[in-house]
Formats: sequence, structure tokens, C-alpha cells
Amino acid sequence: MNPLKSITGTLVSGVILALLIIFGLKAAGENITSNHIEWTVWLHVIAGITWIGLLYYFNFVQVPAVAKALADKEPGPAAINKYVAPRALLWFRWAAVVTWLTGAAALWKMGILGAAFTFENFTFASNTSIIGMGAWLGTIMLFNVWVLIWPNQKKILGLDGKEHSADEIAKAKTVALMASRTNTLLSIPMLLGMTGYAHGLPF
Repeated sequence: MNPLKSITGTLVSGVILALLIIFGLKAAGENITSNHIEWTVWLHVIAGITWIGLLYYFNFVQVPAVAKALADKEPGPAAINKYVAPRALLWFRWAAVVTWLTGAAALWKMGILGAAFTFENFTFASNTSIIGMGAWLGTIMLFNVWVLIWPNQKKILGLDGKEHSADEIAKAKTVALMASRTNTLLSIPMLLGMTGYAHGLPF
């Protein structure tokens, strides 16, 4: 059975390979102990890549594709809106939750959760403030996903089981697009905060 024929098999195989590499690297005689912070950060990064990857997919691929599809009679945007968008939005919104929770858990395990979110009591004294900036931007982005993007996408795609007027749908499209574009904008300094914490800012 080829594990690459299913997404579950692919993911499980990826985890097994990662664990084999870990144990292989540890085989040089070091004691193998569990690093509880790295487990959390690893999951945080995987979830974050899923979240931001889908955010970029929506903005760089799907939105322009649907705009072009509207000009075509066949197949039109129906294929994307009916089959692709609901699944992508499912992964998108829950990856956002897992990313935020694992990020907060990692900060807590490192003992800097409060310092990060308060910018070290507004002293901005060290690189904890850098990751705090990233954490706050990620929090705003999570809010946008669940309060602005998802409720309006449900209206647009007819996933809320209600009838909406053309004006309501047009307004929902504007709100969802602007929130999504805001998240794309915020993701750039947010990612700088995440990487800058460990490696320092570019300047």
C-alpha cells in the first residue's frame, strides 16, 4: 500500500520520517530526552504554514481565479465555490486556531507569555518584545478569520442556510476581501517577529 495515495498516509509518513531522523541524529551517543518546547513549536510551525499558506492561496490564486471564471460560462466559478472554497476555509480557520493556541503554549512553556503580550511591561527591553509583536499581529489575524472572514464567506458561499440579497452578498464580499488582504499585509511583519525572535531583526 502506497501511503502517498492518501493525505493521511502522507502526513503519518512525514511524522514517522521526522522521528526516524530525530533518533538517527541522536544515535551518536546522546541521551534521548523529550523537548516539550520543541514539540509545541514544531506543531505551531506546521499549523502556521497551513494557515498562512491558505491565506496566500486565497489572495494570490483563488480570488483572481474566481474573478476570471466569472467571465466564463463554463465552468464558471461554481466549481471553486462549491468544492474547493468550503474545504479550504475549513482547514484555513482551524489552522488559525491551532497556530494561535500552540504559539501561546510555546510562549508559556518558555516562561515569556506575559512578557511577550505586554512587551515586557512596555519596556521593549529585549527580543521578547519582537515575538510579542508577532503574537499580537497573529491575534488580530485570528480575530479577522473568525469574526470577519468566515461569517461573510458563509454568506457568499451559501453555507449558512439563509437567503441573502445581492447587496448583502456584495457587502460580505467586500468585508471578507478587505479582512483577508489585511491579514496578508499583517502576515509579513508577523513572520518577521517570529523569525526575528530567534535570529534578530534585519537591522
